[in-house]
Amino acid sequence: MKQSRSFPAISVTRKAENSIKSGHPWIYHTEIVRMDPQPSHGSLADVFSPQGKYLGTGFYNGHSKIQVRLISTNANDLFDEAFFERRLRHAWEYRKTVMGNDIDCCRLIFGEADYFPGLTVDRFHDILVTQTLSLGMEKIKPMLFEALYRILKEDQQVITGIYERNDVGIRELEGMTQNKGFFLWDGAPEPPKSTVTEIVENGIRYEVDFENGQKTGFFLDQKYNRQAVAKLSRGRRVLDCFTHTGSFALNAAKGGAAHVHAVDVSEPAVEMARHNAVLNNLEQGMSFQAANVFDLLPELKKQSSKPFDFIILDPPAFTKSRQTVDSAMRGYKEINLRAMQLLPRGGYLATCSCSHFMTESLFCDMLRSAAFDAGVSLRQIEARQQAPDHPILWNVPETNYLKFYLFQIA
Repeated sequence: MKQSRSFPAISVTRKAENSIKSGHPWIYHTEIVRMDPQPSHGSLADVFSPQGKYLGTGFYNGHSKIQVRLISTNANDLFDEAFFERRLRHAWEYRKTVMGNDIDCCRLIFGEADYFPGLTVDRFHDILVTQTLSLGMEKIKPMLFEALYRILKEDQQVITGIYERNDVGIRELEGMTQNKGFFLWDGAPEPPKSTVTEIVENGIRYEVDFENGQKTGFFLDQKYNRQAVAKLSRGRRVLDCFTHTGSFALNAAKGGAAHVHAVDVSEPAVEMARHNAVLNNLEQGMSFQAANVFDLLPELKKQSSKPFDFIILDPPAFTKSRQTVDSAMRGYKEINLRAMQLLPRGGYLATCSCSHFMTESLFCDMLRSAAFDAGVSLRQIEARQQAPDHPILWNVPETNYLKFYLFQIA
């Protein structure tokens, strides 16, 4: 029997109805026709079609362009603590299944892909690092974080602290303030004094600064792509561009590269990469440089020799909106063209984009154009995506964001 509805009712356009029926959980402010009564910000509301048919229930936020983020399309769901705990357990069981021995260092909650819109939870060994970007999740996060801690503890997982990285501007667009720090509750473990922890990924040790590092402190989504790079690196001279804290470079060095040169525009990132090399006894086969890749690649091309036979391009997202895609295309093409020109025939290229707005078709078009202008052919070795702890929902294209290609230059 269907439950009686006690939430405010929101009527939406036919366009929104079709989107919801296709499985997409977002409703934009332009798609709302009527609210009866108007929900409070961050509270649950029921969504109905123009004909009055129930479509789903989600968190409302009038401050946001995405005014409703659905969490269920089942009219029988009760949105109590047990409901959310079931979802947390499902997310944890999924990670145990797909990550196996890599469960100590992975993404536990990936927003909409785990039906927790706007919530990210990364695990770095004994620390959980969270980022809450929707008001609905902000309202219930004490319940969610305590439940997640309890679920992991029941499974003999030692967690010494939950750290919030809410120092991002998008929170203000959602009507929230920025903040960061340990999340505390009655019965919480006493948090560690340091905000630097150590993780092991692909057999490589890293120190992760989860207070000041980018995003939550470390990029987990490239875990298995780094392994793919390591397999091709033996005996090669590798240039790792946009190295950040050295993850691709270290995997290449561990994979037996003849030499690895790691470059990033950030001095602190380069220092952390150098430190991580020492931590793994790999510094003898590596060198590091703080430089702008857009300046460095043309300078290297001026040399008479071709100093590298494997180049890795892992840039930050050049676009975070549809309005800047054209500019991003030019940036991606420039670095890929330069890398293709710099590599000898038979050399290898790893290239990727972490922007959802740079779609796979756009990225491939850019690569074809760069190869044409460079006068080379691309022999594809692998096409890869993000690790499975960042699951892709086919009906939510925003969850499908990482494109990763390995080529031989022919």
